[in-house]
Amino acid sequence: MPGSMSEISKAYEPASVEERWYGEWIKEGCFAADPAAAQPGFSIVIPPPNVTGVLTLGHVLNNTLQDTLARRARQTGHEVLWLPGTDHAGIATQTVVERQLRKEEGQTRHDLGREAFLERVWTWKEKHGGIIIKQLKRLGCSCDWARERFTMDGDYSRQVQEVFVKLYARGLIYRGKRMVNWCPVSQTALSDEEVIMKPTKGKLYVMRYEVAEEPGTFLEIATTRPETLMGDTAVAVHPDDPRYTRLVGKHAVRPFPRAEIPIITDPVIDLTFGTGVLKVTPAHDKADFEIGLRHHLPVIDVMNADGSLNELAGPEFAGMERFAARELAGQKLEEMGLLVRVEDYENNVGYSERADVPIEPRLSEQWFLRYPQVPAALEAVTSGKIRFVPERWAKIYEHWMTNIQDWCISRQLWWGHRIPVWYRKDDPSVMHVGLEAPADADHWRQEEDVLDTWFSSWLWPFATMDEATRKKFYPTNDLVTGPDIIFFWVARMIMAGLEFTGEVPFKNVFFTSIIRDLKGRKMSKSLGNSPDPLDLMAIYGADGLRFGLMRIAPHGQDVRFDENQIKEGRNFANKLWNAARFREMQGGSAGAKPFGEHELSPYSVAVLVAFDAMHAGYRQALEDFHFHEAAALLYDFFRSNYCDWYVEASKAELAAGGEAAEGVRAVMDQVLGGYLRLLHPFMPHITEELWHRLGYASGPGRRGMILFAAPPAEDSLPGLSGEEKAGATNAVGAVYDAVREARVLRAEFKIPSNQECVVHLARNPAWAGLDLSVFRMLARASELQEIGPEGPGRKMPHSLTPLGEVYLELEIDLGAEKTRLQGEVAKVALEIGKVEKKLADSSFRQGAPAAVLASFKQRGDDWRAKKAKLEAALAAL
Repeated sequence: MPGSMSEISKAYEPASVEERWYGEWIKEGCFAADPAAAQPGFSIVIPPPNVTGVLTLGHVLNNTLQDTLARRARQTGHEVLWLPGTDHAGIATQTVVERQLRKEEGQTRHDLGREAFLERVWTWKEKHGGIIIKQLKRLGCSCDWARERFTMDGDYSRQVQEVFVKLYARGLIYRGKRMVNWCPVSQTALSDEEVIMKPTKGKLYVMRYEVAEEPGTFLEIATTRPETLMGDTAVAVHPDDPRYTRLVGKHAVRPFPRAEIPIITDPVIDLTFGTGVLKVTPAHDKADFEIGLRHHLPVIDVMNADGSLNELAGPEFAGMERFAARELAGQKLEEMGLLVRVEDYENNVGYSERADVPIEPRLSEQWFLRYPQVPAALEAVTSGKIRFVPERWAKIYEHWMTNIQDWCISRQLWWGHRIPVWYRKDDPSVMHVGLEAPADADHWRQEEDVLDTWFSSWLWPFATMDEATRKKFYPTNDLVTGPDIIFFWVARMIMAGLEFTGEVPFKNVFFTSIIRDLKGRKMSKSLGNSPDPLDLMAIYGADGLRFGLMRIAPHGQDVRFDENQIKEGRNFANKLWNAARFREMQGGSAGAKPFGEHELSPYSVAVLVAFDAMHAGYRQALEDFHFHEAAALLYDFFRSNYCDWYVEASKAELAAGGEAAEGVRAVMDQVLGGYLRLLHPFMPHITEELWHRLGYASGPGRRGMILFAAPPAEDSLPGLSGEEKAGATNAVGAVYDAVREARVLRAEFKIPSNQECVVHLARNPAWAGLDLSVFRMLARASELQEIGPEGPGRKMPHSLTPLGEVYLELEIDLGAEKTRLQGEVAKVALEIGKVEKKLADSSFRQGAPAAVLASFKQRGDDWRAKKAKLEAALAAL
């Protein structure tokens, strides 16, 4: 141990360690980014969580990945900016405050007025808006908190409005009356990306409209929305449908309010849906609106902004909620003898992402954006200038970019960036677009609408930085985000970056997995399957949660959350703690000779070779964004190569003392010092603690922190040739394989792990000069007798290994043991028969998924391997 050490306690207490070190990192300014630093820059901007948000497992995964990248970059000598912040979340935040206002004061925002209501929202934000930031700090996130941004900050808001003005001046922003997605709860327009399509069970109403010119002749029409028939202004059929050719040009009678409406033809009519006759309601369906434009049909809007029906629907329906109106419309049709039948029907219905209610297609005057830089944004990804990981998301991005629609950017809210447009009070057709009102402001009225929340966040990578910061850290290196916002945010940021900075905003985009429960369901509070990350951290520690989650987050696949894996994260932290404690118990190494001068045993060489192999795989895994592979490599090396094998094997040398023990201590320091540095980005707190406790810190304060410690060398043994390394590794591998087989024999014959027995070894001549003291110790041999190839001269349980033939001298009841093994063989043969019968079933082979077939085949192989071992044990008797 190179420096002084502090005694390591018997038990690891993550809460105190994590709180202390996070406070120390903050105090020392470890996360602060310096734009004037000489080191190369590395930057990430956090996907800003909603200011209303609280930490979820999705946040934990996303931010652990970002923190891993940031901490790794610090270790590799970069000046790191991980820029944090929150999003004002227009609809979500306004909804929360309005709900609170109604509950506590019985008032609406309109009762308060705009300015007073916005004051309430700011008050709420100051009180509750920092919750998720505190939770991210508890997780150990190494953001530059001094740079925390909010999308409603004054300077950020000004940039948002400047962008609006610039795009308007370029002719890319326009105002028009269009059919939009309307949320009746939030009472605002929504973009297509804010509408979630859900399979919904409902009813299909088949009704009849009489032909006015031919009393007694009826057209059957199928609809899922009879509550809108009061807005029908035509009936349409396909021009090639022979059933209705003679009726085209005549009129159908709309039953209520009663009116004669034209029978027209249009090629978009689906001949196969229902009866092939469509009631055209231009105000309440996007396709109908387009038909109405082509045929110059009147538009009758029968619905209010809140989804209730208005006076144009008739006195019976005015003020009625839309779904209640659906029921009443069905009843009236039946009373009038115009309802043919009602069928159960399932179709995809658009739901408001925020309010989770069916949206209404609504004709509304809104502001729209023609996306800039579309070809360049598409080329940036297809050419590889921006790398998507996993790669399959690039195809989805490409599809969306080639089918892009104008963006409805206005929202009927008060909380948000108010659109910088003014209208003359005496002539609203006169409009001023600018950052400030005209000089005679009293004669002007500002636009009531605000901009879509995403209109501010698409500027996030560069609008969060001042000029000096942008010069050093923009474009950013990596973006970590969810695939569900590839269109909401990622695509738009690429277009904004190209439009306003002339550069792409990031080089790599890593799309995280969706976290599901073990049944494959998405995590949700309503299902009760979404544990609180703070509770998990209280039980398992932040590092345990981080590492446990990273190990079960496979590249490009959904995560099946299992709390037992988080528990394993905590257990791994305990294992690391105990291993460090074992090293401490061996004493310090102050004054020891340089590492390269130690004469190392084959076991020491082998563990260092294994460490280097793990390190190489780890580097490649992080380069490929295969975080779970890097975590698995770290886990497997430490548990198996180091703890299970090397620490146990080294006890003989440690017990011998002197030069041998000194070499083992040096190797342990070499491995632990390097390992803690590699593990640090995943488990930052415990690694910083042990780095200091073991005396590896090179100095006080930030200078000695593992946070800034360079990664270990890629070759731990530069003085040894590849042949020498391979020789040691092969020799140690032969010993360990022999130990495994000896343990298998002991287990087969139910020998307690603490009971020794005589072991005979017919050594393989290839290992003639190899010291066997480690084999004897690990095989629990009371005596190790070397024998010739002919064997011990009497029957003993034995196994052939690379080291040689291993025999165990046991005192056992041979008859009873033979009977037991025969019974085990019979049981296993029964299981093999079950598997083979299943695999012989052709219907099973054809119908079962590939993964299930593979599982059955593997099961058969495993049972056959077990049977072979049992039969070998029988033969040994």
